[in-house]
Amino acid sequence: MALLTQAIKGTQDTLPKDSYKIRFVEQTIAEIAANFGFKEIRTPVFEHTELFNRSVGDTTDVVQKEMYTFDDKGGRSITLRPEGTAGAMRAFLEHGLFNEPLPQKVFYQTSCYRYEKPQAGRLREFHQFGVECFGTDSPAADAEIISLASEIFGFLGVKDLELQINSIGCPTCRAEYQNALKSYFASRKDELCGTCLDRLDRNPMRILDCKSPVCSEIAKGAPTVLEFLCDECKAHFDMVQKYLKVMNIDFVVNPTIVRGLDYYTKTVFEFVSQGIGSQGTVCGGGRYDGLAEELGGNHVPSLGFAMGMERLMLVLEAQGIELPPEEKCNLYIAPAGENASLKAAELVTALRQEGIYALFDTVGRGIKAQMKYANKIGAEYVVVLGDNEIESGKVELKNMESGKVTEMSLATFADDFSGVSIQQSVAKLSDEFSSSDLSNVDLSAILGGSF
Repeated sequence: MALLTQAIKGTQDTLPKDSYKIRFVEQTIAEIAANFGFKEIRTPVFEHTELFNRSVGDTTDVVQKEMYTFDDKGGRSITLRPEGTAGAMRAFLEHGLFNEPLPQKVFYQTSCYRYEKPQAGRLREFHQFGVECFGTDSPAADAEIISLASEIFGFLGVKDLELQINSIGCPTCRAEYQNALKSYFASRKDELCGTCLDRLDRNPMRILDCKSPVCSEIAKGAPTVLEFLCDECKAHFDMVQKYLKVMNIDFVVNPTIVRGLDYYTKTVFEFVSQGIGSQGTVCGGGRYDGLAEELGGNHVPSLGFAMGMERLMLVLEAQGIELPPEEKCNLYIAPAGENASLKAAELVTALRQEGIYALFDTVGRGIKAQMKYANKIGAEYVVVLGDNEIESGKVELKNMESGKVTEMSLATFADDFSGVSIQQSVAKLSDEFSSSDLSNVDLSAILGGSF
């Protein structure tokens, strides 16, 4: 039978064999962000189109070519979010978070939508981890969010990432730079693509980000923004570098980085991997001091970054980084008959309330088929439960790895098995200590919250 439909091009399903890995990475990142004082924010998947036109910039590829925009039934122009910063800033202003102690530090794990050619690590529906820090103009804040990204990569064991930083200045010094770019590109405008010809007068910095091979080659000879920084922007960038050095974070200055969105000012940065093809930027961000005013608020110097989850997972896979294995079933109860099935349901309910991963047969298999199933799912322990066991009030608990059988009372089974589970967790913990540094051991993950 043919399927009615399939997943839309540029989207993908995440199946259970992979979703637990992504969940582990997301939880790990959220815990690290919390250590830096960031708290979660959630914003709607769609916003008024004007929000992105004003914040992202109407000369960017995102706005011109990639946004999913439509009119709703009320005739309003609505856009699926192409990135997370604009919505977060809108929420910050709308809910008066500027009246709270500053800086306000938030993170999000969210889906975004851009209509572009699907390729490795770049989908039309993709996912980002992002952080935003509202209300500070200190270069220490720039270094801190870079440090957060670096900490995440370090904890996950990611290697061979290069941190590239640049400053694109403030509106004052950038105006002089824009004029220099106009003069340079105007001398070769006959070679520019149609899109860049349109950008020449409106926003020549966007030409530096063009993907056309011809425009990219021309851009190599363009003036660099670092030559035009005002004293304040230069001092800010110098201090960012000093902070990164005392934080022992390696970096290179890349004067060609401009990022793809118009709201950036001063510091911009990217973490680049050479191991996932042409789409090597795993994390990018920077400062956007004028965004709040652009959206109708007061001046709120701010900064942040976004980390592509699909690209991060590609890097982890390419580098052979092993994530913790999926949690196995602690106990499988194999009932024989209706009464035994009812008792099994009672037992697993009590066990689950104790934090135990427990299952029983809900299909109606025979005992032999149930044992095969228990093996396939990697159950650590198995109990066969029938009328004889219910009558005697005792069952045999079998360790599927060692084959050891232990007799246990049904009356105290939930409490007794919880003790067995804790002992096994402690044994796992000992094995972990023998091969790992204490700092790499996640007690809560190993013990499942038992202590």
